[in-house]
Amino acid sequence: MFGIGMQELLLILVVALIILGPKKLPEVAKSLGKALNEFKRATNDIKESLEVDQSLKTVKKSFDVMNDTQPAASANASASVPSDVKVASPSHEEATPKTSEPPRVSS
Repeated sequence: MFGIGMQELLLILVVALIILGPKKLPEVAKSLGKALNEFKRATNDIKESLEVDQSLKTVKKSFDVMNDTQPAASANASASVPSDVKVASPSHEEATPKTSEPPRVSS
């Protein structure tokens, strides 16, 4: 743990007990624990936000790649039609809609 052995840890605790006293030591330890917990939580929040930012950049990059390749794909599709194929154009009769109304009878 941080390169500190058991003997060094005991020495630090004894010095803290002598300096702070038995009444103050639990309060200091509690506040130190809360501060470390808050630091760990803040560090995790920053780490998560960086991971989310990185994943958003990856998604944006993939969408950009898809958008860049999409017009080229449609151009390739129209270019792949052979030149000897004739495209039929609608005649005038096909362009006018046919109605199924009965003839009008005048009286």
